[in-house]
This record gives sequence, C-alpha cells and structure tokens, in this order.
Amino acid sequence: MEPLLPYVVEQNLVDHHCHGVLREDLDRTGFEELLTEADQVSPWGTSLFDSAVGLAVRRWCAPLLDLPSNAPADEYMARRLSLGAAEVNRAFLVASGISVFLVDGGLWPERLTGPSVFTGSRELPVLRLERLAEEVIAGGPTTFPDAVRSALERTPAVAAKSIAAYRVGLDLAPERPSDAEVVAACERWAGQGRCADEVLSRFLVWEALDRGLPVQFHVGYGDRDVTLHRADPSLLTPLLRATEPLGVPIMLLHNYPFHRTAGYLAQVFTHVFVDIGLATHNVGHQATRVLGEALEIVPYGKFLFSTDAFALPELYYLGALFFRRALSDFLLAALRRHAFAETDAVRIAHLIGWENAHRAYRLD
Repeated sequence: MEPLLPYVVEQNLVDHHCHGVLREDLDRTGFEELLTEADQVSPWGTSLFDSAVGLAVRRWCAPLLDLPSNAPADEYMARRLSLGAAEVNRAFLVASGISVFLVDGGLWPERLTGPSVFTGSRELPVLRLERLAEEVIAGGPTTFPDAVRSALERTPAVAAKSIAAYRVGLDLAPERPSDAEVVAACERWAGQGRCADEVLSRFLVWEALDRGLPVQFHVGYGDRDVTLHRADPSLLTPLLRATEPLGVPIMLLHNYPFHRTAGYLAQVFTHVFVDIGLATHNVGHQATRVLGEALEIVPYGKFLFSTDAFALPELYYLGALFFRRALSDFLLAALRRHAFAETDAVRIAHLIGWENAHRAYRLD
C-alpha cells in the first residue's frame, strides 16, 4: 500500500459537519443499526458488516481496540463491550486527528454527547432550523416570525442547517416569503408534528442568511425519509441565484450521488461550498474514486472535510482515515502527471482539510 503524503496525514482537520456520540454501550444489533443510514438490520439474514463500511470497521477499527485486523464481527463487538462506551469513544475520536468539530446537536440530544468531551478539542454548535421552528411555534402562528428572528439573533451557533431535503425537498422557490405567508403556513401546520412546509423552509433559510449565518443543506444520500430525486442540489439553483448577493456561504453537505453536480454549483456560485460527508466512510475503500469525482471541477478553495459522523465514534475515525487516504491518492496522482507543484499540493491539502472551514465559518 502506498504511503500517505505527510502533509495530509499530519494536519489537524476541521470537521465542519457532524453529530454527537452515544454515551451508552451497544449490542451487535444496535451497532449495525447505526452503521449506515438504514433504520434497522434486515430480517433476511444479511449483515451490515458485509458492506464497505462494515468491512472497514473490521479492517481499520479493530487494531485500535487491540484486535487483529479483520477480526470477526462478534469478536469486535465483544471487545467493544468489554472496554465500555467512554473508552471506545475516546480511542477513536483521538485517533481521528480532528481538532475542531462543528456539531449539529438537533438529533437525539438526550442520548448523544459532544465529541470534545473525549478529546478536549474545540467544539462549536450548528443550529438545526427545523428544530428551532418546532420549538418557537409553541408561541403561536402570529408571533412565529419574530420569535425565529429573536432566536437567531441570540444563537451562539456558527452556522445553521436546513433539512428541507427530508421535509419538503430542495425545489424551494427563490422568493423571500412575507410574514403574512409565514403566519398562514404556521396556521396550516399549527405545530402538529414536524415542520414540513416549503414556505417555512424558505423563511428559515433567508432569516439565517440575513444574520450572516452560513446555511448547511442536507443534499443527496440520507436515510429512507429522503426521496432521493428531490434531494438533488440542482433543484436549489433558483434559490442560490437569489441568495448570492448576500455574500453568506451555503454549504452543500454529502451530495452523493450528486457530488459532481454539487461541484458544478460550487464552481459557478461564489457562495457555494461542498463536501462528500458521510459518503467518505460509507464507500470505504472506494473513497479515492468518489473524492476524485467530487473534485473534478470544484475550486479547491470551495471543498471542505466532514464526517457527518453520528452516534458511533468509529465513523469519525473512518471518515478521517478514508479522507486522508483519498486526498493523498488524489494529490499523488496529480503530482505524477506534473499537474501542479508539490507546494500546490500542500496548499490544496490545507485548504480542504481546515483552511476553507476556518474562512467560511469565520472560526478565527
């Protein structure tokens, strides 16, 4: 196996989109249910350990638990349980080499804890917009617009996140909705169930951008709540045209299998940034190919590292591991072809690994 470039391996990464880790121990079924975006383990006798990410756990994660590479799944789970969740979390999070975590805490807040608890690294919050809406609607439809604005003014978050892809799809109209339209949408919703209204999705995005908060959009691959063709980032094109004059970053997360489309959008819109997020660990040993496709036309100053790791600390470790390996492979291939100088390769590695995140989120 080819050695990795030292300036890729040694740099501390900024994970610009992730979640917390579980505080509790897991049995094998519970572990497999969190290994991918599947809601449950199949009843048909298959195992998620027989997937790219499952095999990657056995190959790359087992040695961190003092097991041989490719240890059987049952042995891996037994060792994991014997160490306990806190020690397993610490081992993988420290080994990831991630120095800054931007954490969307809007999912399972009662069961997850921030990754910095185990590493001492810097951790910054990302505000989930739909969760905010579901909290402030309690005050009633007529107060909803101002309640959202007030909450956004007070938030300590460094960014906001929209899960419109899950709730209404990404075919959002470009116009900023009026307060009257927002109140009418709230009256239709009446706080019953999840916030899933196209008018409210647009309102939340515009209000966050107005306050200078970069807005992250879930795009593409996700759990089965996503209707995939409605999560194509090209559907955002009218909204991207409308919001570009604000000069506030829009971050397209994950993007697989639309990662080439996302790269195009980052090239033609000045405020658009992209990553491949959870695809990095889900494709496992194929990460080099997928990252190469994502980087085909995207400006290197517009691409960021993220894991979208959720619940399992292994996913932070694998996300960082496969990212480093894929980025090193990409740069080495370019250097062999004399596409650019090594000083350029160092610069690209640092841009993608941490500098772009520092600039886009104003972390300094």
